[in-house]
Amino acid sequence: MSLPDLPIPANGASATTAVSGIIERVIAEVPAPRLERSDDPAAAADEVARSAARNAAMLSGSLALPPGPLGMLTVLPDLYLIWKIQRQMVADIFALHGRTAELTATHMLYCLFRHMASHVLRDVAVRAGERAIVRQLSSTALTNVLGSLGVTLTQRVVGTSASRWIPLAGAAAVGAYAYWDTLQVAKTARRVLASPLDPVTPSVDSASGSSAAG
Repeated sequence: MSLPDLPIPANGASATTAVSGIIERVIAEVPAPRLERSDDPAAAADEVARSAARNAAMLSGSLALPPGPLGMLTVLPDLYLIWKIQRQMVADIFALHGRTAELTATHMLYCLFRHMASHVLRDVAVRAGERAIVRQLSSTALTNVLGSLGVTLTQRVVGTSASRWIPLAGAAAVGAYAYWDTLQVAKTARRVLASPLDPVTPSVDSASGSSAAG
């Protein structure tokens, strides 16, 4: 991937706006799966998750190696590339379960960020026992969610970026977090897949009082 393809914000763009834009860019396209339906989707999904987590850790750790200001320049490209790895992982896990046709941008949004910002995504899914039934967002609700996610994730990025000033040890910490984070995404995807998806569930508005996903 060439440098111009990476999401480096223009001068004056706020960090929150930049992060929100990256999220929108990531979920704008649901990638084609690289795998087919498996006779043992649980075991296959485990392997896919571990492989994606290793790739995310190596990528994120490598981008965090440059210390100081140079390392800080890699934060947004890091987010974008890690989320692309996780996006492909989700698509592959759905494919292993034979559920590719049901995967939408809203499901992708929920799978990628549920563990990081459950309060933002509280209206996106309802609980049915241990299942998480994802509902489609209206365009207005999606815009609101993207803005709120941008705020929440920017705060997290700011809180963890200090490690990029610490050579080697900081890169190791960043890589370890990427590994854990990717496994959490896989866990959410498999929770969603624990029950049939409902393609006819009506759109929800961010102001709705629907039950929260736990």
